[in-house]
Amino acid sequence: MDLSIFQYQFMQNAVLAGLLGGITCAVIGVFVVTMHLSFIGVCIAHAAFAGALLGLWLGFEPLIGALLFSLAAAAIIGPMADRGELNPDTSIGIVFSLMLGLAFLFMGLMPGARSEALSLFWGSILTVTRHNLIFLAITTAVIVGLVVAFYKEIQAVLCHREVALAVGIPATFVFYGLLFSAGVTITASLQSIGGLLIYSLILNPAAAAYQLTYSLKRMLLIAVGFGVISCWAGLAISYTLDTPSGASIVITSSVIFGLATLFSPKRKVKRWRQARPAG
Repeated sequence: MDLSIFQYQFMQNAVLAGLLGGITCAVIGVFVVTMHLSFIGVCIAHAAFAGALLGLWLGFEPLIGALLFSLAAAAIIGPMADRGELNPDTSIGIVFSLMLGLAFLFMGLMPGARSEALSLFWGSILTVTRHNLIFLAITTAVIVGLVVAFYKEIQAVLCHREVALAVGIPATFVFYGLLFSAGVTITASLQSIGGLLIYSLILNPAAAAYQLTYSLKRMLLIAVGFGVISCWAGLAISYTLDTPSGASIVITSSVIFGLATLFSPKRKVKRWRQARPAG
């Protein structure tokens, strides 16, 4: 890879977007994986995509539409899971089907060429603007700051939500906060990764980290490392082989997950327990 490419502003933006996006998506991904809400990334990603398409169709900033729709999806999922007879996965599936239908509806109603809509669908980290980068930087700073400030409360909710609520921790507030954080993160990363693939960047680094440690703190750090590596390695592959950047990033994160699973100490422990004689 020719290092002289880094003198250009678009490449500097892409590298910084990979750093910020890798950090934020990985942090949110750890909470999604540990709370067993993996499908939430799919749902909110399609909600953000639908909102962005509405913005393109009606002529306002797509980022605003993406943010509003992703937050609305998160706001709907929470009460449905808390107060209804449905489990979170069912609630997410219902909202996902609605957002998917709206996305196709808005795309069908758009006049003329749909190149900008397709760029949001697939994403392109090489076209990230300063405007996108500032929003992503603010999102990363806020989410990391909140996690550091409320780490003990978040850890308690992840371990056992009912017990956390019983001892006075606002578990419902923390749960909703994580849902809204996922919405903001997906919106901030929509341009660079794309609505179709962003949930994979949220899920894969966190799932890979989950294979390597039992500690939440170490899981967060490992996931962040995997997220940033996925973005930067995918960016290098995209530039070298002239492949779509979003797809390259997600495939890289999938390879990292495969390797983490292959060498997982948890896998070895499970195999040892299965092989151990009963009694």
